[in-house]
Amino acid sequence: QKVQAGEKLAVIEAMKMENVLFASHDGVVGTISADKGESLAVDQVILEFA
Repeated sequence: QKVQAGEKLAVIEAMKMENVLFASHDGVVGTISADKGESLAVDQVILEFA
């Protein structure tokens, strides 16, 4: 999927706080490595640009 700089990519919830991840530049999302509701580890890849 094509994304533009500033577009919301994901919302991560931790300790009842939401952290929104935005695209830093225009590009194409290649791989989504995390599923909705999944517990994430520190430094875990969530998505990658193609």
